[in-house]
Amino acid sequence: MPDTDSRSIWSALSLRAFKPACVVIVLRKREAFRAAFKQFSPEAVARFTEKDVDRLLLDPGIIRSRAKIDATIQSARIYLDMQQSGMNFSDWVWSFVDGKPIQNSGPVPASTPLAERISKDSSTVASNSSPIIVYAWMQAIGLVNDHAPNCFGANYARQKYSECSQVQPPTMTT
Repeated sequence: MPDTDSRSIWSALSLRAFKPACVVIVLRKREAFRAAFKQFSPEAVARFTEKDVDRLLLDPGIIRSRAKIDATIQSARIYLDMQQSGMNFSDWVWSFVDGKPIQNSGPVPASTPLAERISKDSSTVASNSSPIIVYAWMQAIGLVNDHAPNCFGANYARQKYSECSQVQPPTMTT
C-alpha cells in the first residue's frame, strides 16, 4: 500500500540503508533498529553525538557499520532541514512520480534511472544510498508496483495503488 507518511517513508529508507545481501537479517533485527534509533524519530536521530555512534557500534542487535550509522544521522538532519524550509518529505518523495505509483510490467529491475537520480542528489536524504537500495525503498513505500499481473498480490496492489489518487504532487515555493 502506498505510504504517504513522511516519518514512515524516512524510516523505511533509513532501515533499507542497512540492508546487507540478505534482507532477512534486517527484518529479524527491525525491532533492535527501532530501539537503537529512537523509533526512527528524525528529531532524536539528528541529535545523535559521537557517544551515540559509539553506543550503536557496540550494539549487537543491529548491523554495526559506521558509514551507515553516520549516513542515517546525516539523513535525519537533511530531513529536518527540508522540513524547516517548508518542504513536506512525503510530498517531495511523491513528486518524483507526480503523486501516482509507477506500474511496471515485465522483468523487475534492480534499479532505474529515477532511483539513480534520487541517490545522486547530494541534497537529499537518499544521497548516501545506492540506486539499488533506493529502488527497493521505492518498492517498499509504493512509489513503484512491480507485481507481475499473474502474481497473487497483483490485484491487491492494484487496488491499493488506485486508492493512492488522493496523493497530490507538492506545490513548490521559492
